[in-house]
Amino acid sequence: MDRHVIEALGRARITVENGKVVDVGEPMIEYCPLFDKHRGIKELTKEEIEKNIQFRIDDFGMCTKNRQLRLKDFLSFGISEILSTLLDENLIDCAVMVCEGCGTVLVTESEMAQGVGGRVSGLVETSPISQSFIWKSFGQDRVVDSETARIDQVDGLRLAIDNGYKNIAVTICLAEDGIILRELEKEYEDINVYIFAVHSTGLGREEAEIIFDTADVVTGCASKHLRDIGKELKVFSVGTSIPIFAASDKGEEFIKLRLDKIGGPKKKTGNSKQPNPLV
Repeated sequence: MDRHVIEALGRARITVENGKVVDVGEPMIEYCPLFDKHRGIKELTKEEIEKNIQFRIDDFGMCTKNRQLRLKDFLSFGISEILSTLLDENLIDCAVMVCEGCGTVLVTESEMAQGVGGRVSGLVETSPISQSFIWKSFGQDRVVDSETARIDQVDGLRLAIDNGYKNIAVTICLAEDGIILRELEKEYEDINVYIFAVHSTGLGREEAEIIFDTADVVTGCASKHLRDIGKELKVFSVGTSIPIFAASDKGEEFIKLRLDKIGGPKKKTGNSKQPNPLV
């Protein structure tokens, strides 16, 4: 039996086993403007969450051996889109990301960055779907632990360095990972690490401060503290419903590069909707 635990749609904890949703926890928020816009979900109930996750399983094989991992670029803005652009422009050599059935993986193609990160966020726990799936998708040398499919972004950076990559993006959701990654970066003179903070709903104030201290790009999700800190520091950001913050000069460069690619920020009319509540 394969088992996958995802925190999604308001950071509800969802368990998927053998291609079926078997448990859905209570979401931390009631409303997300992204799911309203793209899926017409007005309220994040357990029933709506289960329907959305099962749709993903049936539509593109999430959490199954039929998982579609490539996704072409489209006019959108998010962490996976920024990473995809950086890979296209050869500004990074690889991205350390997380994929169901594989755990922490190294992604070197833009369409894979979109497909892996753009379709599933908040993967907390996963297990190998099959060794053939891992080998076909990434290759054994680009997976941190193909036997257990564990999620470990620090070991992901170590694997990227061992594979000879120099300019490495790493996605994190744990503040402590940001501290460790920056310390590890200091051990190498010729390694550049770019940290992208994701899945931030529910972060405490101290965690949010650490994220801003260590990351380059930060997605606000439904985090009250990240929004507050972003305003206090007056950092460059894009988006109002779900803001993405530049926590470093390099992060600002990356965000603006993506904006250039899609023709600048989209003009908004009226008041932008916010997640409710912010937590």
